[in-house]
Amino acid sequence: MPKQRLSAAEPRKRDPVATRQKLLVAARREFAQSGLAGARVDDIAARAGVNKQLVYHYFGDKDALYLAVLEWVYEEIRAQERELNLEGLAPEKAIRKLIEASFDHLAAHPDFIVLLNDENRGGASHVSGSRKLTAMHSPLVDMVSKILGEGVKAGIFRKGVNPVHLYISIAGLSYFFFSNTPTLSAIFGKDLGSPASIRARRKHVVDLVMHSLRP
Repeated sequence: MPKQRLSAAEPRKRDPVATRQKLLVAARREFAQSGLAGARVDDIAARAGVNKQLVYHYFGDKDALYLAVLEWVYEEIRAQERELNLEGLAPEKAIRKLIEASFDHLAAHPDFIVLLNDENRGGASHVSGSRKLTAMHSPLVDMVSKILGEGVKAGIFRKGVNPVHLYISIAGLSYFFFSNTPTLSAIFGKDLGSPASIRARRKHVVDLVMHSLRP
């Protein structure tokens, strides 16, 4: 028997996974460009090439979609950190690798900084309500704590370093640089966004944090 062809009027089967991902990609760009307040569901749907009703179908509303984007960008960082396999490394090498990876991730994902700035302006109202994000960070803190403990036993790290504060310092030294590159460049009369300046900053951050851990 000859195969039946779908007529032009017959709809194609929907791919929920692909459609949801298209919406997330479009939303990430729109939220990074316009912020939560300025982003419009119509524009997100247009970017994704889907009907805007699918935004509500898959996510519920704009705020839920915004949270999904935030969870996605955080998961990217956590996934990168897991791939480092830090627990199998010597303590000093593990922390050094974590610092470098954190810096490199922010350099490669400027939209992460923009999205977090927007969320902080809103008082972290979306992040604070996400159990998923809290669960993401707990294993990381435990891992850093374990590495610090191993370093203390080996006599290469000083005692009393708080793993949460250490991670905040690692992130903050890089985050501030990338989030303020335009103003810092203007103030110091130097293009801090150039490849050479970024390499110099990366080395400085690594050296500064590693020196702070020594006995």
